[in-house]
Amino acid sequence: MEPERKRSPALHACHPCRRTIPYRIYAVIHTCGIISLMYNHAHSLATADTTLTTSLLLISDVVLAFMWATTTCLRFNPVHRTEYPNRCAAKPNEDFPKVDVFICTADPYKEPPMMVVNTALSVMAYDYPSDKISVYVSDDGGSSLTLFALIEAAQFSEHWLPFCKKNNVQDRSPEVYFSSNSQNWTDEDENLKTMYEDMKKRVEHVVNSGKVDKRHDHPTFIKVLQSDETEIMPNLIYVSREKNRAIPHHFKAGALNTLLRVSSVMTNSPVILTLDCDMYSNNPRTPLHALCYLSDTKLNSSLGFVQFPQKFHGVNKNDIYASELRRSFVINMVGFDGLMGPPYAGTGCFFNRRALYGPPTSLILPEVDELGLNWATDKPTKAEDVLALAHDVAACNYELNSNWGSKIGFRYGSLVEDYYTGYKLHCEGWRSVFCSPPKIAFYGDSPKCLIDVVSQQKRWTIGLLEVAFSRCSPIKYGVRSTGLLMGIGYCQYAFWAFWSIPLVIYGFLPQVALIYGFSVFPKSPDPWFWLNIFLFLGAYGQDLVDFVLEGGTCHGWWNDQRMWLIRGLSSFTFGFIEFTLKTLNFSSHGFNLTSKVNDDHKQSKRYEQEMFDFGASSTMFFPITMVAIINLFALVYGIYGIFVCGEGLMLELMLVSFGVVNSWPIYTAMVLREDDGKLPKFVCILAGIFACFVVVSGFFFLK
Repeated sequence: MEPERKRSPALHACHPCRRTIPYRIYAVIHTCGIISLMYNHAHSLATADTTLTTSLLLISDVVLAFMWATTTCLRFNPVHRTEYPNRCAAKPNEDFPKVDVFICTADPYKEPPMMVVNTALSVMAYDYPSDKISVYVSDDGGSSLTLFALIEAAQFSEHWLPFCKKNNVQDRSPEVYFSSNSQNWTDEDENLKTMYEDMKKRVEHVVNSGKVDKRHDHPTFIKVLQSDETEIMPNLIYVSREKNRAIPHHFKAGALNTLLRVSSVMTNSPVILTLDCDMYSNNPRTPLHALCYLSDTKLNSSLGFVQFPQKFHGVNKNDIYASELRRSFVINMVGFDGLMGPPYAGTGCFFNRRALYGPPTSLILPEVDELGLNWATDKPTKAEDVLALAHDVAACNYELNSNWGSKIGFRYGSLVEDYYTGYKLHCEGWRSVFCSPPKIAFYGDSPKCLIDVVSQQKRWTIGLLEVAFSRCSPIKYGVRSTGLLMGIGYCQYAFWAFWSIPLVIYGFLPQVALIYGFSVFPKSPDPWFWLNIFLFLGAYGQDLVDFVLEGGTCHGWWNDQRMWLIRGLSSFTFGFIEFTLKTLNFSSHGFNLTSKVNDDHKQSKRYEQEMFDFGASSTMFFPITMVAIINLFALVYGIYGIFVCGEGLMLELMLVSFGVVNSWPIYTAMVLREDDGKLPKFVCILAGIFACFVVVSGFFFLK
C-alpha cells in the first residue's frame, strides 16, 4: 500500500449563517402575503371607481414586491468566512506571488496628494516580501503636484518601511500613526514624525502657492520613482496616461486598463489589488488573508477576485448619512458570497490577473506578447525599451478597435465600472469571495455633507440604470448566465432607481388623500388592513434583524432607513430623470469626482453633533422638503379629524406619522437652525409652493 499523503492544513473555512432556514420559511409566508395583496389590488381595480389611486398603489406595490424579491434571493444562502493567515505566512518568501497595486487619482484639488501618499505608503509597508510589491499610481490629472508628492513619498519610504517592520507597527499609514499621540514614543518615533511633518509641509506649501496644474489634454508620462533593483524595496511607479478630448478615455475604467497594460510590461504580477486613493490599508496582513483564497488550488482555477468590505474612518457614532452603506457593502455581500460571490466594489479588491483576460475556459490573448499573462518581465523596470513600450500601451488611441474594455480588462459601458466589471466576470463563469477579517483591511473617507452624499449616489444610479437597460441586463442576460438567484440578486443594484417610484407615490398620495378624507387603504375592521401592517412590519423587521446581526445598531439602522428614504426621493429620482433625458439625447452626463477634501471645521463639528448639513442649494432637496411639509400638514389634519370628528383613516395616519418622524432633521434645518448647514430659504419657499400645488391638485384627482 502507498503511504497516506499528509494533507496540508486548510487556509480558510466557510460557515453558513444560522438565520438561513428561518429566512426561507418567512420568505414563503411573505410571498403569500404579497400574492394576496396583489389579488386585492386587482379586485379593487375591477370593481371600484377609484381607478387612478388603485393603479398607482398597484404600481408601487409591484415595484416593492420585485425589490423585496431581489433582497430575498440574497438571503437564500448567506455565509461567513474565516481565514488562517498564519498558515499562509509560514511559506518561504519565494512561494509568495508578486502583487501589483493600482491606485487611481484624477484631481489634486479634490483628492489631496498627501492622501494619495498615505495610501501608497500604507500598502508599500505590508507584511509581505517588499520586492514582490509594485505600486502603480494613475494620475489622470497629469499634475506635477501629485508627482512631486510621490517623489517625496519614495524618499520617506526608505525610512518608514524598515521602521514599520522592525517595530511591528499596525497603522501603516503615517498620517494615522502620527496622529495617535502615543505616550510611549521613542526618539526614533519623534525623528520619523519630524521627517513626515516636513514632507507634508513641503507638499502643502506647493498646493497653497498655487503651482497646481490641471491639464485635460496631456501626453503619456511614466516615471519609476523607486525600484527593487538596488535594494529590497517595493516598486513605486507614477503613470499619467495620454489624454485627448477627441478620444474617449472611459474615466476610471480606462485608467485601470492603462495600469493593467503598463504593469504587464513592467512587472506582470499574477495578483492585482485595486484601491481608491483615499482608501488606505489598516491591516498590514491583508495580502495574506487574500492569499488564503487565491493560493487555494481547489478555488484558484475559477476564483476571479477577493473583495474586502468598504469601511470609513471618521464616521460619527450613529452614521447619520448611512455612509458605511452597510446593506450594500456587508449584508448583501454576505448573501452574494453564498451564491457565486460578491460584486466588485471598486476598491479593496484582489484580482487574479487571469480573470481579466476572458472566461476561465477561454483565454483571450491581447494584441502583443508583452501584454500576455506568460510574459517574463526579467528586465529592469527602468530599462529604456521597457519604458518605451509602457509609453506606447498608455497612448490614448491604443485601445481603438481592440478587445480592451469589452472582453479584456475592466469593462466599459457604465459610469459604475466596478459593478459592471464584477457582473461581467460572474457572467463569464468566474467566482469571487467576500473576505472580512476581524481587523478591518481598509479605511476610506466618507462625505460629511448631505449634498455630497446624494450627488455621489445620483451618479451611481445613472450608471446602474445603464447596465439595467443594456443588452447585458441582469434580469435577462444575468439570469441566463449566472442562474436565477444570482441574476435577480444583481437586479438589487441595477434597478436601484426603481425605489423612487413607490417612495414618490407613498410620499404624496396617502397624505393628500388624508387631507381630503379620502381612503386609499383598507380600514381597521377589514382583514386587508392587517395584511398591510404585516407586510410593512415584516419587511422592516427583517431588515432590522439583518442590520443588527451584521454588526449594526438599532439607532444606526434607523438612520440608515431614513437615508434610504432621502436617497429615494433625491438621488434615485433625479438619477432616473437624468438617465431618461440622456437616453433621449436631451442631455449628457460625465463623471463628477467626489471631493475628498474636508477642511471645513464648522461642518465637521455639525457632523460630529449628528446634525444634517444641507450645504449649498440644490434642486435635489425639493422633493424631500415637499414630502416633509405635506406629511406634517396631513398629520395635523388627521389628528384634528380624530378628535373633532371622532373618526380617522388609521393606515394613512400611521404612514404619515412615520414620514413626520423621519423628516425631523428636515424640520429643524428649515425652522430651528441658523447655521450654514440649514436648508436654504429658497428651497424652503419653493418647496412650500410646490407642496401647496400638489395638495390643491389632489382636490381634482381625488374628488
